[in-house]
Amino acid sequence: MPRVSVQTEDFDLSKEVAVLRAGDARVGAVCTFVGTVRDRNEGDAVASMELEHYPGMTEKSIEAIIDQAVARFGLYGVRVIHRVGLLAPMDQIVLVAVTSAHRGMAYQGCEYIMDYLKSLAPFWKKEQTPDGARWVDARVSDEQALARWTADKQD
Repeated sequence: MPRVSVQTEDFDLSKEVAVLRAGDARVGAVCTFVGTVRDRNEGDAVASMELEHYPGMTEKSIEAIIDQAVARFGLYGVRVIHRVGLLAPMDQIVLVAVTSAHRGMAYQGCEYIMDYLKSLAPFWKKEQTPDGARWVDARVSDEQALARWTADKQD
């Protein structure tokens, strides 16, 4: 199974975790994050979200993020699925699943990958609101979350 999938179809969390940890007796921790489409953003109702990406470049960018996380946190396995296309509120958008020996490294590795996905991965999001379509930029809070990993490296 590839570490990265960018796809239109939904995913099954249980299946993905089972495959990720299958046969690896070293695994003492599994951490997952599933992001979903909300029905509101910045105070406005959201009817749908459309995600676009640059095929090839997107997967390469996510693979580089995973390589950094594996080296930094000693992760054993990583699986990232990011959906593209038209999504509705409550649809799953993204899965980050990691395995490691201990929970602390699994939590940090999962969060590190997700912070990079939210801030730097080449995805473009367009929301449909009552006032029309709008492109969604990275939030200041996402940029701040990412910055702490860089600050951690400099300590």
